[in-house]
Amino acid sequence: MGFALLERIRPKNRNLVMRPPTSLPPGAGVIGCEVVDPVGLPMPNAAISIKSARTGQQVMKTTTDPYGLFTAALPPGRYTLLISVESLQPAHHTLDVVSGERSWAGRVQLEPARRLRLPTPGTWLFDPPHTAIRFIAQHVGMANVHGRFERFQGGIRIAERMEDSYIEVSIEAASITTGNNTRDNHLRSADFLDVEAYPYIHFASTRFSHHAGARWTLHGSLEMHGVSRSVSLETDYLGAVNGGYQTELRCAARARTELHREDYTLNWRSMLARGIAVVGPTVRLELDIQAMFQGPDTPTPPE
Repeated sequence: MGFALLERIRPKNRNLVMRPPTSLPPGAGVIGCEVVDPVGLPMPNAAISIKSARTGQQVMKTTTDPYGLFTAALPPGRYTLLISVESLQPAHHTLDVVSGERSWAGRVQLEPARRLRLPTPGTWLFDPPHTAIRFIAQHVGMANVHGRFERFQGGIRIAERMEDSYIEVSIEAASITTGNNTRDNHLRSADFLDVEAYPYIHFASTRFSHHAGARWTLHGSLEMHGVSRSVSLETDYLGAVNGGYQTELRCAARARTELHREDYTLNWRSMLARGIAVVGPTVRLELDIQAMFQGPDTPTPPE
């Protein structure tokens, strides 16, 4: 039964535009493809993002089924598909959806991702105009609160062996901003960050772990509100470029982690009981980092 159903939805000629099932919504068409890995095996759970080719707006985000297949009913128009899997090169396809018909992108074979050149060993310092430290927290009973820290400094020491590298970040707690002065002043108060007593939030790594492709985990400790806890930053390395001068050699990465407020004695339940409007118990921290090369590390001379 399952294989018979699969054969009915898989077109014999992958370039044909086929008639969709009679249950298709009026006026809609069908878009679809088959995704396979570099050796031709089906890729389940491949990420599919569909955008309008005219406006660039995302209209759907989903994944392939256990057979590597994807189909969706959409209004007529031109759409762009982005197909992505970790450690493989993304694929783009543009398809026209026609009312009452099926547009098939065919068999999409993903190739191994291009290996990014690792940063040159030495010292790299954050470039503040091109670096952002943001957070997202759910406001209790309401939508998410988005904010950022405006003042910080940090750097990376890239070792000959990347796993031995080190990163350190110091953030001025009082520089927190969410676009609402009343809320920001409350976040700086003793109820939350208590910036008078604890003016800095500090992260220092202990080791780098490589996963696959450009994915790394930065293990370390985060000190906030006078409390230090172990955290892991899930990191996507974006590569290094040379602008032509040594001071313009840059590398970039995007990192994220989830913090639990009560790990840092920020007791949201107590504040709720006192009638204080607060954000939820977890906070998502995101870092977009761009760092500039300062030069190779100078060995310490023997005494």
